[in-house]
Amino acid sequence: MNSIELLPSDFKEKLKLHYAKAIKAGHPSRADDYEHEFFDFNFDLVSNPEATFYGRVEGDTMIEVGIHHGDIAVIDKSLDPQDGDLIVAYVNNEFVIKFLDLTHLKDGYIELQPANRKYKPIRIYDVKNFEVWGVVVWTITNWRK
Repeated sequence: MNSIELLPSDFKEKLKLHYAKAIKAGHPSRADDYEHEFFDFNFDLVSNPEATFYGRVEGDTMIEVGIHHGDIAVIDKSLDPQDGDLIVAYVNNEFVIKFLDLTHLKDGYIELQPANRKYKPIRIYDVKNFEVWGVVVWTITNWRK
């Protein structure tokens, strides 16, 4: 099962990093497409700093959507979770990262869907032992491990 270690965030200081506006995944383009601007993770990836946390992913249950062990999830607790959202849930006394599946509500349960065929969905029948802790809005992957 994937779990997630929650990390503190600090939005007081700006961290301006240069980034190229247009990085093409297809054919090369003109040099002027690569003008530099500034990007700040805290301010450009976060809509609601008071309700946003970072979490480090542990495990391999989300690898089929490109979320790997050690990746960082940006989690917004202020968002209303919708069917299909990637969420962080508190279930069975731990935090997990899964897709929220509300299609079985009429059958009396919801499912937390992994993205790895080796794992089965987690069925939630009793919402007293379950909480959607937040909605994942971004993930950050380290490609040079």
